[in-house]
Amino acid sequence: MNNILETIKNRLNQEWIIGCDTNYLYQLTQNYIEQFAKLKTKIDKPRIITVQKNDNYIDFLAAFLATIITDCHIFLCDKRWQKREWEEVLHLIQPHLILGINLNCPKKKHQNSLLLPNQSVIMIPTGGTSGNIRFAIHTWETLSISVKGFSEFFDTKNINSFCILPLHHVSGLMQFIRSFLTQGKIIVYPYNDLKKDILPSLTLENFFISLVPTQLQLLLNLNPKFLSQFKTILLGGAPPWNSLLTKARDYHLNLSPTYGMTETASQIVTLKPEDFLQGNNSTGQVLPHGNITIDQENIIKIKAKSLYFGYYPNYETKQYLITDDLGYFDHNNYLHIIGRNSQKIITGGENVFPKEVENIILETNLVKDIAIIGVADEQWGEVVTAIYVPQDEKRELNVIKDTIKQQLSPIKQPKRWIEVKQLPRNQQGKLNYQTLQKIASTYPIQENYL
Repeated sequence: MNNILETIKNRLNQEWIIGCDTNYLYQLTQNYIEQFAKLKTKIDKPRIITVQKNDNYIDFLAAFLATIITDCHIFLCDKRWQKREWEEVLHLIQPHLILGINLNCPKKKHQNSLLLPNQSVIMIPTGGTSGNIRFAIHTWETLSISVKGFSEFFDTKNINSFCILPLHHVSGLMQFIRSFLTQGKIIVYPYNDLKKDILPSLTLENFFISLVPTQLQLLLNLNPKFLSQFKTILLGGAPPWNSLLTKARDYHLNLSPTYGMTETASQIVTLKPEDFLQGNNSTGQVLPHGNITIDQENIIKIKAKSLYFGYYPNYETKQYLITDDLGYFDHNNYLHIIGRNSQKIITGGENVFPKEVENIILETNLVKDIAIIGVADEQWGEVVTAIYVPQDEKRELNVIKDTIKQQLSPIKQPKRWIEVKQLPRNQQGKLNYQTLQKIASTYPIQENYL
């Protein structure tokens, strides 16, 4: 992996990490290489946790690159995790070295007999919708293959990234690796500054920006002109709602909805901006490094050279990934996502897909946010339940109910409505369904809900 250090060295005179002294990155990486090499004289396969401390992303990136160069095992972690989460993570990892954070939780530093390869493996955290922390196992090769597929799909030799997503997450990490491997540029910019409408004084027309739907919504309301600068706005992390896509199209934004996950090293399906602007509402087409098949139950199965090697500590070669997502290809080979198999609601013997109901209700502009779940019921099997944040707290619920009556069949209309201040979403905008079920269980069922 000496070519990684050579790449940094060759770009010392280039301002490719905007606002950063690349000499500092090179020196830091060398320092970490020395530190990890000493550790390896005592431990065969050191397990190293790294956390980005405050805004010091250069230190984080230097440690990340150094672990790959020295063939250590790196675990990317989130500084926002709390005591219970850290106890869970430390028990799982049993790290030999922790960088970027001081932990009060007890930790064990000993070697175990896990069957991990001699090369560096990169553990990227993923919680899915359950909230439980897992680490998807990747290598520099799987991440590099993802970059190659991205570059070919967009026919872009040098990928420039404007990154506001966390670097420990696959969505942020891949932006750095794309720029690193393709001789592109990267700007790591604080999202909190964007939320305050503090904008960079830079030309961004040749840059990609990656957003989750909640970020797109906020920036559209705040400053759509800022978004209109970008060559491409990648949108992923959670399913976007139709009204959000319509608004982006009204502003002629170069939006590129994506489908992917930590397990596939970010996007595996993408819709090009020109297709989006022409009214295409699909998730797009499969990138060159991937292959998707759909079974008779509409379940999506992914085969890709960028596919992960299981969840730590269970290292295994994956031939394909059977997802929980449901979809279909249209006659032009564009993928359409229709929901998640685990979230499908069976009520009165009928199937209801939450995403469809959520989109219809969001398009009324009477709610700010909504989640549709199924709650166990003796008579119906499951009751379609809406947990929502109203647009106007003074507006009566009956107005929302009346508005959707002509757009949804009776079986799809929520029988229970629970008003909340906000929904339990993570940083990427994904809902925590365990928490949603807890919310539903705390609200009594009205006698007349049937």
